Amino acid sequence: MRDVTVFSGSAHPELAAEICSHLGTPLHPVQVKRFANDCLEVQLQANCRERDVFLIQPLVPPVQENLVELLLMLDAARGASAARTTVVMPHYAYARSDKKDAPRISIGARLVADLLVAAGAGRVLTMTLHSPQVHGFFSVPVDHLHALRELAAHFRQYDLSNAVVVSPDLGNAKEAAAFARLLGIGVAMGAKQRFSDDRVTISSVIGDVAGKDVIVLDDEIARGTTVIELLDRLRERGVNSIRVACTHGLFADGAVDRLGDQPDVEEIVCTNTVPIPDVKPDSKLRVLSIAPALAEAMRRIHDGESVSALFDAP
Repeated sequence: MRDVTVFSGSAHPELAAEICSHLGTPLHPVQVKRFANDCLEVQLQANCRERDVFLIQPLVPPVQENLVELLLMLDAARGASAARTTVVMPHYAYARSDKKDAPRISIGARLVADLLVAAGAGRVLTMTLHSPQVHGFFSVPVDHLHALRELAAHFRQYDLSNAVVVSPDLGNAKEAAAFARLLGIGVAMGAKQRFSDDRVTISSVIGDVAGKDVIVLDDEIARGTTVIELLDRLRERGVNSIRVACTHGLFADGAVDRLGDQPDVEEIVCTNTVPIPDVKPDSKLRVLSIAPALAEAMRRIHDGESVSALFDAP
């Protein structure tokens, strides 16, 4: 694409390189220096003047380090007279901090959105926000993609005549229902209560799952606590088989191995919105690429075409 300059931060350069391969445009280097006082300095090493600049940087661990690096990249692009700067953020980690559900706590999703705009973001391209309302925290246009089409294409290789999609909680029910429609199957959901970051209780499963081939769908899996709790409830209901799917496979603290060690879990499917941790050679993990979808969205943004057309039913 002409008049486009693409940079990647340190968070996920492999995904950025794959996106640029689909776009047919080079991925330009970024120099990051660390001073003796631990401050960062960023230099974009390609011309940005009056160009359409895309900065690719998911917020993944170390989240704060990658966030500051992204803010500095935005500031550098603005100082270099970029015509427009679009943040391509496949995973927005702070989307989990979306409401004030306890006294005197911060709403990180809104604050970080304000920081990105203040640093120079003119547009944001992201994927599967933890809460849809986070979209509204940004004061610039946001293109909010999902990975349901990629996940559905994967699962269509199986016999789905006895399958059902199960959401671990009501908050993910709308996405699970959309996924079930793409596959032409039913949907069920868990009744979840969260007590802390690593302690949840699912009291029941709402819907018909007995004797079914279950596809558990969540937006992200970090420690896997919710999914493992859901598996216990599904076993009590006598399901036939279990496959697990998510968009963001964070898999912290060996979560992918803990899920894979469950004997009735046949497969774990995620996308490459975030770097995938090292897994055992016999891992049940399957990773799907969302680089083509992000590349097409970036092309449409640059050419002034409709991005919503990417969500048309196949």
